[in-house]
Amino acid sequence: MITEKIILGIDPGTTIMGFGLIKVVGKKMEFIQMNELQLSKYDDHYLKLKHIFERTIELIDTHNPDEIAIEAPFYGKNVQSMLKLGRAQGVAMAAGLSRQIPITEYLPKKIKMAITGNGNASKEQVALMLKSLLNLKSLPKNLDATDGLAAAVCHFYNYGKIEGGISYSGWESFVKNNEKRIKK
Repeated sequence: MITEKIILGIDPGTTIMGFGLIKVVGKKMEFIQMNELQLSKYDDHYLKLKHIFERTIELIDTHNPDEIAIEAPFYGKNVQSMLKLGRAQGVAMAAGLSRQIPITEYLPKKIKMAITGNGNASKEQVALMLKSLLNLKSLPKNLDATDGLAAAVCHFYNYGKIEGGISYSGWESFVKNNEKRIKK
């Protein structure tokens, strides 16, 4: 019995949102697509969020992914940047949840570790490893697309092992996993 599924990986951002899709057939993965959504041309942050939501819905409706893997925002030097990244991630997650698609969140170090074996690998090292793993002919100029693809590949490698990732299959799943946070 051959099991088949499609995984959408997303690297959320408010300047560039990277995404990649892989198809899993049995225990093998096949490259479908990677690209990026350019958001720098929009001045309004809320307009950027609208475009992230719409593009994520478009990807879902076009490719019918079975699961979504998304990179978690990380704290750098600027709290405002992290808040904006969190909003971008939330909007992409809301798009997936609105279509009842299970979502798993991975820390950047977890993704890098899954792809290269080194949680401190550079974007370039991750991209080159993906090129080798998926027999890609070339790499994009910006590596946000490969970061999105890396999230999907990380999910493939971690299938069934949610350690280090937080997974929700819908609003009901979120509530069930967060019962202590609900005031009665």
